[in-house]
Amino acid sequence: MSVRYDVAIMARSDVQLMLEAKAGDDASFELLLQRYRTPLVSFLYRMVRDSATAEDLSQEVFIRVYRARAKYAPSAKFTTWLFRIATNLALNRIRDTRHRLLEISLDAPAEEHEPSMELPAREMRVDQLLLERDRAAVIRNAVESLPEKQRIAVLLHKYEDMDYVEIAKVLECSEAALKSLLFRAYETLRVQLAPLVAGAASPAPAETAGTGKGRPS
Repeated sequence: MSVRYDVAIMARSDVQLMLEAKAGDDASFELLLQRYRTPLVSFLYRMVRDSATAEDLSQEVFIRVYRARAKYAPSAKFTTWLFRIATNLALNRIRDTRHRLLEISLDAPAEEHEPSMELPAREMRVDQLLLERDRAAVIRNAVESLPEKQRIAVLLHKYEDMDYVEIAKVLECSEAALKSLLFRAYETLRVQLAPLVAGAASPAPAETAGTGKGRPS
């Protein structure tokens, strides 16, 4: 019986949970927190590149959501509202501490909140592991070098799987402006990552030593 009850709770939509929290049900808000804490911390980490700061900002996001629950109206998706708050807080933190962030090496090793694409297959050999880490670092650095709004748009589109309408609302711009933003971002990444793609696509040179075949006449 308890299993069915738990499934029923998990099946409730974000809007339902937020409306229940608005009505005074703190358990519903706690479920929202559990549902989105990990993706929110991951997003914030990719923004600020510091685990402790990402944790602090995620707590501040949920505090703001909780304080604003009485004014909540389901006119937009809960995630849109959540990530808009997170984006604004992250940008403010970055701007306030830009002089410190410029000193942080972009070559620092990935931490626990890195996206799963950086985790290679279990059977991968050591040399392949190092290659994948290098590739992931190049991609990460390229994304981090994008202008702020382009970087946010790519993170929300690529890692949070948001559609254009949602991202436009988070960034408070038109859908057309967002598409232009993403086009410029992906074009920049395409150019910067072209050597990486070319290197991965290039076939290994064939070994001719010891074949016993003479040179073609």
